[in-house]
Amino acid sequence: MSYLPQFRPSLARPLTAAGLLFASGGAFAQSAAPATVLPAVTVQGSQGAVQVQPAYAGGQVARGGGLGLLGSEDVMDTPFSTVNYTAQMMEDIQARTLADVITNDASVRTTTSTGGFGEDFQIRGFSVGTGDVGLNGLYGLLSANRVPMELVERVELLKGPGTLMRGIPPTGSIGGSVNVVTKRAHDDPLTRLTTTYTSKANLGTHLDMGRRFGENNAWGVRFNGVVRGGEASNYDGEQNLGLGALALDYQGDRLRWSLDTIYQEDKVDDFRAQIGFRPDITEIPAAPDGRITFYPDTTLTQRDKTIASRLEYDLTDNLTGHVALGYRDNVVRQVFPISVNPVTLARQGVDAEGNFGVMNSFYDSYSKTLSGDVGLTARFDTGGIGHSVAVAVTRMSQETGNAYSPGSTAVASNLYDPAPLPANASLRNHMQRASETTLDSIAIADTLSFAQDRVLLTVGARRQTVAVDSYNTATGARSGTYKADAVSPVAGIVVKPLENVSIYSNFTEGLTRGTVVGATYANAGEVLNPYKSKQYEAGVKVDWGRVTTTMAIYQLARPAAQADESNVYGYFGEQRNRGVELSAYGELQPGLRIMASAAYTQGKLTTTQNGINEGNKAPGVPSHTVNLGLDWDTPWVDGLSLTGRAAYTSSSYVSADNTLSLPAVTTFDVGARYRTKVAGKAVVLRANIDNLTDKKYWLANGSFATNAAGRTVMLSASVDF
Repeated sequence: MSYLPQFRPSLARPLTAAGLLFASGGAFAQSAAPATVLPAVTVQGSQGAVQVQPAYAGGQVARGGGLGLLGSEDVMDTPFSTVNYTAQMMEDIQARTLADVITNDASVRTTTSTGGFGEDFQIRGFSVGTGDVGLNGLYGLLSANRVPMELVERVELLKGPGTLMRGIPPTGSIGGSVNVVTKRAHDDPLTRLTTTYTSKANLGTHLDMGRRFGENNAWGVRFNGVVRGGEASNYDGEQNLGLGALALDYQGDRLRWSLDTIYQEDKVDDFRAQIGFRPDITEIPAAPDGRITFYPDTTLTQRDKTIASRLEYDLTDNLTGHVALGYRDNVVRQVFPISVNPVTLARQGVDAEGNFGVMNSFYDSYSKTLSGDVGLTARFDTGGIGHSVAVAVTRMSQETGNAYSPGSTAVASNLYDPAPLPANASLRNHMQRASETTLDSIAIADTLSFAQDRVLLTVGARRQTVAVDSYNTATGARSGTYKADAVSPVAGIVVKPLENVSIYSNFTEGLTRGTVVGATYANAGEVLNPYKSKQYEAGVKVDWGRVTTTMAIYQLARPAAQADESNVYGYFGEQRNRGVELSAYGELQPGLRIMASAAYTQGKLTTTQNGINEGNKAPGVPSHTVNLGLDWDTPWVDGLSLTGRAAYTSSSYVSADNTLSLPAVTTFDVGARYRTKVAGKAVVLRANIDNLTDKKYWLANGSFATNAAGRTVMLSASVDF
C-alpha cells in the first residue's frame, strides 16, 4: 500500500474514472485520536485508486473523499456538499451500522429504528434507503437491510443527486448518495480483538487482522470477523450478526488489484416494525416505550454473499485504465405482520388510542446482482488549462423475486400492549421471479483547472439506458416492460479568492428508474418510466486551519408518485425542497473536537393530482434540524476522553393534508473512553449511552412510523496484540 506524505489535490488530479453500477429501484416515498495529520492511503475500489485521504484536525472526518467518476478530491476542491467520516470516529462512537454514522450531520435523519427490518434515511428531506449505499463505488453489492461498520474504513456522504458521479441509485434516492470504503491492510501489522456489550444482553466479538508482505509490501490482506447476538434494545428482540470480510490487494508501480469477499447473515427476532395510522384520526397516539415491538413473534433472516474485484493499470504516466466486476447473492426470509381490520381483514392502520388488528404472513425475497465497469482517465494541459478527463462504460443486471403468503385470521392488538401474532395457516410459497433489470450507461466528465488551480470547472454527463421486465409471481407471465434512456448533466464550479476559501455552485440532475406498480393499484404490474430530479446549489467553505465551516443553499425538486382518481399510480405531482445548511468540524483547541451542523428545509408539495393538498408542507420533512457533538480529552486523566451529542428535530407532518403531525424531539448521547497499555498491549475501553433521557418519540417515513429505540448502553474493550 502506498502512502503519500502530503496530499495536495491541486497537484494530484483524479487517477481514474469509473461509472457506478446500479440495482433495481423502488416506489417513491414521501473520538477521535489526538489531532495528528495522517498520510493519505491509496486504496483500490470500484472508482479507481480511491484516495483515502488524510484525517482532518481532530480525526473524526477526512479532508476529502471519493466522488465516483470524478475521482477522489479534497472537500475544498469540490463543487458539492460532502462529509467523509473516518474509521476512528466510527470506533469511538461504537457505531454498529450506517445509521449511527451519517446521522451526525443535521441534513440526515433516520426514518426507521434500530433493530427494525432495515435502515432508511432522509437526506435533504428525501428518502434514501440502505439499498442505495455503494461498496467502493459499486451499487447493489451491500445488504439492503443494514450495513455493519466493522468492515468500513470511510463513509462518504454526498448531499444531493449523484447520478453523474455514481449513477442511478438502486431504490431511486435523489436526496443524497452514500458510499463506504472497505478496510485494507496498512504497513503496520494489526491484530485487534474487541468485545462488545449492548443493553439489555447483546454480546459480541470482533477480530480485525491486517498484514502486508512481499517486496515493498506490495501484497496486503485484511480480515474482519464479527459474531454478535442476544437481546438488544427491544423486549425479547434477539439481534444476531455473523460477518466475515476478507480483503486482498496488490500495489505495484503501475498495476493495482483488489478483491473483496463478504459474507453477512443477520437474524432479528421481534424486529421493530413500522405501522400506519388510520386516515380518520385527528391526533397521532403518543409514542410507545422504545423497547416495545408492535408485532411480537416476527422473525427476519437475511443473508448476503458478495465478491468484487478490480484491476487498474497506468498505461502511461497520464493515462489510467480499469476494469471492475462485482456479484451479490441475497436472500431474505421473514414472518411478516400486516395491520388490518380484525374483522374484515382489510388493510387498516392504528386509531387514536393505539388499537389495530394484526394478521400474520410470510414474505420472502431474493436478488442476484452482477455489475461491471470499464473506464479511462487522461490528464493533460491545453494552453495552460489543466484537464482531467474521465470516461466510463457500465452494465448492471439484476434479477429479483419474492413470495407472499398471507394468513387468513387476525387478532386485536394495541401499541402499548401488543398481542402475539396469530398462527399463519398458509403454506410458505416458493419465491418466484418478479423483475429483471439491465442498466447500461456511458459517462464522461472533465475537470478543468485555471489560474493555478484557483478556479476549477467540472462539466459532464451520463447517458443511462434502463430496461426493466416485471413478472407476475403467481403465473410467471410478464406483466410489464419498458426500455428508455436519458441523459443527466452536471456543471459545477469552485472559485478560491483566498487559499483557504472556496466558493462553489452546481447544477445536477438525478435520474431514477421507474418503479413497478404495486398490486393495490388499478395499473398493477405496470413499469413506470424513469424520471429526473433537478438541483441548484451554491455555497462557501472556509478552512480556518483546524476548523472548517461550510454553508450551502439549495433547491431540489422531483416528481412525486401518487394515485389519481381512478386509482392509477403514476408521477402526477412534484415535491420541491429548499434549504440552508451550516456545519463546522475540526478541533477548537488541542484535545477538544467539534462536529456541529444545522439545517433548515422547506419541503413543499408544489404540484398535486387535481390540486388536492397543493402548496402544503411535504409529509415527513422537518423544517429545522440541529446537531452539536463535542469530544474532549480530559486534562486531569491521561488517556481519558469524554463525548456528548445533542440532536434536535422539529415537528413534521405525516399526512399530505397536514392534519396529522409528530412533535419535535431532542435527544442526548454521551460517552467516555480510556486509552492505556496493559502488559505492553494497547487497550481502549469505551462506554456510550444513546438516548440518555430515554425519550419516547416517533420516527416517520412518509405515512408510516415506528417507535425510536429507548436508552441504550454500549460497552467495549479493544486490545491490540
